[in-house]
Amino acid sequence: MRLLLVEDHPEIAEWVGKALIQGGYAVDHLVRGDHADQALATEPYDLVILDLSLPKLDGLEVLRRLRGRGATVPVLILTARSATEDRVRGLNLGADDYLPKPFELEELEARIKALLRRSSGQTPMLRVGRLEFDTTTRQIRVDGRSLALTPRELAVFEVLAARLGKPVSRETLFDKIFAFDAEARAEAIEIYIHRLRKKLEGSGAAVSTLRGLGYMLDELPGN
Repeated sequence: MRLLLVEDHPEIAEWVGKALIQGGYAVDHLVRGDHADQALATEPYDLVILDLSLPKLDGLEVLRRLRGRGATVPVLILTARSATEDRVRGLNLGADDYLPKPFELEELEARIKALLRRSSGQTPMLRVGRLEFDTTTRQIRVDGRSLALTPRELAVFEVLAARLGKPVSRETLFDKIFAFDAEARAEAIEIYIHRLRKKLEGSGAAVSTLRGLGYMLDELPGN
């Protein structure tokens, strides 16, 4: 999943960004509101973490322009502003959640997971063959045993699981799991697909290649 973090406080941005990357998310970080507005007009994101007090363009204006373009990407407002008026205005402009500073990282991660699950329409527990994926905790089990995936492998799995039984192009996977400053090419997806296939062996779930369409996660026949 690819997230946009718009935060001009360097320490908070580094703290949050590192935690999310370690959690398997691709994170783009911007500090200016006008840059965020440009990125949101051209780049695909699964969720936006948006501060309100930003240079060049206020966070509420970024949100207003985003919703004005018809974008439905979930937006979590993250700000030190405590006035009820600011909170209400942000929610009325189309924010999906509001977390005031200071905050606990665990709460931020829980809210992100909830928003991503809600926006994708996934149920809390996804079952494919003998595999169970808890979309709340992001834990994968096969016959009750944990399946260990690297953060990048988990990111690939999540994108495919969100579109279970439907093809996902290599380009879409690349956009979802790599930040825009990552030194990687779309061909790198094939490496993670190969690793994921090996780890899914015996689970009743498999990733197939559909020529010209991409990759698809689905249940193997007979499982």
